[in-house]
Amino acid sequence: MQNDKKNENRRKILLVSRWGESLDIALAMKEEGHKVKFHIENRYCKEIGTGFVPKVGNWKKHIDWADLIVFDYTGFGADADRLKAAGKLVFGGTAYTDALELDRNFGSDELRKHKINTIQSWEFHSFQEAISFVEANPNAYVIKPSGETQEFKQLLFVGKDDQGQDVIRLLKAYEKSWGEDFGNFQLQRRVKGVEISISAFFNGKRFVRPYNITFEHKKLFPKEVGVSTGEMGSSMFWTHDSPLFDRTLKKFEATLAEHKLHGHIDLNCIVNGNGIYPLEFTSRFGYPQVMIQRAGLLEPIGELFYGIASGTKESFQTRKGFQVGAFIAVPPFPYDDKKTFELFSKDAVVVVPKNMTEGVHPMHLKQIKGQWLITGDTGLAVLITGTGLTMKDAQRIMYNRISNIIVNNGYYRTDIGDRWRDDSDRLWSWGYL
Repeated sequence: MQNDKKNENRRKILLVSRWGESLDIALAMKEEGHKVKFHIENRYCKEIGTGFVPKVGNWKKHIDWADLIVFDYTGFGADADRLKAAGKLVFGGTAYTDALELDRNFGSDELRKHKINTIQSWEFHSFQEAISFVEANPNAYVIKPSGETQEFKQLLFVGKDDQGQDVIRLLKAYEKSWGEDFGNFQLQRRVKGVEISISAFFNGKRFVRPYNITFEHKKLFPKEVGVSTGEMGSSMFWTHDSPLFDRTLKKFEATLAEHKLHGHIDLNCIVNGNGIYPLEFTSRFGYPQVMIQRAGLLEPIGELFYGIASGTKESFQTRKGFQVGAFIAVPPFPYDDKKTFELFSKDAVVVVPKNMTEGVHPMHLKQIKGQWLITGDTGLAVLITGTGLTMKDAQRIMYNRISNIIVNNGYYRTDIGDRWRDDSDRLWSWGYL
């Protein structure tokens, strides 16, 4: 009887990926007993997942086969909307949530429309125009690329000079190196405080509890030193009640229901004693956020996604305490340098002890004759996670696991989760926890 029930819950899942970042999710669903087909759109990332999960070329040829279609990135919203209208179960963004992330001005307008504070920002189409603006309005600013250019996380720059001279110097450098190829970008006034992300799953009608609170570690080196990488790791916890959620994402519930979102949405913010100031939406999985979230789940992720896509999931079970995760990267990460990747990292072996069955999440890897080899072109090897009732417990478990993994030329942050000690005190005093 138990086996019959297990067989009933086996789904045919088509996972459509932009860069192959969701290999860990595809592998988890396969290990849960689902039939999985994995498609990667970017041609430089096509080898990712080979030997781990079944791969397919044109994903549209497998639509009828699938019980559930999962999109792992922005840009697929219009496809998802069409498929849902045709009666397919889809986990992913919508055209509306794509616009929230990709069009920064639209996202800011929607925040104001939903009566949420925004940080003052200005859009520019040329570097000279932006330089003249900073010269006329000295202040500390953040340079935020828009559209496709925002995928190059190292281009985001947080100015520290109150006169904006560091921003002017960087704008001049970007003008020389990028020219008109840079596209539109924003200058956003810099606000100081605790950077924090509030995220949740949405089942087409309402948000699904619990909600997730994440602290991202974006710089390459410990203590937030060096180039911005997008992310080197995160710490997080789950909560059923959150003043942060109530004052931000909760206000979008009716709008997201109107647009029939079945997926995940995240709002990155700066918070301080004066208020909550959203920075940007992530209207899809966050990386490595989704893998660290999985480490905190107490139920199969394939069934969770199916329940959200079908609208039947109202809540789910998670671990108490904290989850942390750190990337182990290799050259040229976080830069795009194919020659360096070919010389130092292509097909390098990742050695994981056979008895380490938890907390290891493959990233840009393929598997040949049982060996894990680095592939793709950016140099993200694996994500390692740890969980615990306290942040220190979670950190200890994660770093013990990292110490037992061999990645030649690998590097990682040694302070993921350290910020909690100070950030938690401030968040408590401001009434956000």
